[in-house]
Amino acid sequence: MKHHSPSFEAINPNIGSSFTLLKFPKNGNIKSHVWHYHPEIELIFVCGGSGKRQIGSNISHFSDGDLILIGSNLPHCGMTNENTNNDYEIVIQFSPDFLGESFWNVPEMSRILALLNTAKSGIVFGDEVKKSIREKMEILSEASSLDRLLKLIDILKELSDTKDFQILNAGKYYLQTQKEDNDRINLIFNHVKDNFKEQIALEDVAGLATMTVPSFCRYFKKITNKTFTQFVNEYRITHALKLLTEQPLSINEICFESGFNNFSYFNKTFKEYTKKSPSQYRKELSNVLD
Repeated sequence: MKHHSPSFEAINPNIGSSFTLLKFPKNGNIKSHVWHYHPEIELIFVCGGSGKRQIGSNISHFSDGDLILIGSNLPHCGMTNENTNNDYEIVIQFSPDFLGESFWNVPEMSRILALLNTAKSGIVFGDEVKKSIREKMEILSEASSLDRLLKLIDILKELSDTKDFQILNAGKYYLQTQKEDNDRINLIFNHVKDNFKEQIALEDVAGLATMTVPSFCRYFKKITNKTFTQFVNEYRITHALKLLTEQPLSINEICFESGFNNFSYFNKTFKEYTKKSPSQYRKELSNVLD
């Protein structure tokens, strides 16, 4: 299914709660193809498994689960599909003012407020935090009423205290721009998502955006903080990482399945993004699994 702009997702809190909590079993939340947004802040914990994440203009690969905080109105795809092989997924969604407009402005909440503001660019947390939060997320999913709320605040506090995280989209993301920009950039994103295995001509993409090639290149760099070539290569390398993790294909097959038509260029680009060769990556992954 092709989307020319992210679809709006309406979210309602759980009955008797001020926020939404959903726990999905394996393969229970297959939304990796759905490009969407919502005003609610979203905390996602994927227990185990590996897959591809697209949050704003960032496309990356995760392994051994994931812990992500996504700010208001930041477009993203779901984290899991039938190939992720995760044990379960917990999704928490809450409005920025679900505890009242002034709640986060009290001095005690200053660090959490800073965390929520940073989440507008998308945050992925590191392995140590993932391990620490796992038990808290499981307890939270079984709690009820006030206990659930208190445990959510405790989790946000721990996330606000850690330095073990990465911001996914540098600078202001395009949702802060005009709706025309939003529609245009999403048209481009979805064209890449649907055609990354083929050669994508810059002239064709510029035409989609109704721009000349030089104007498009300047525009895309301004909106995403990366060149269009970097964006396409990032998408292809992320797909290659997914195939290396999930499929018994040769590295040569993975090169062409990921949209590269030159094996040397694939190896060079892969190493630029991961700091290791495809064969080294697969070998290290095999050692971990063994």
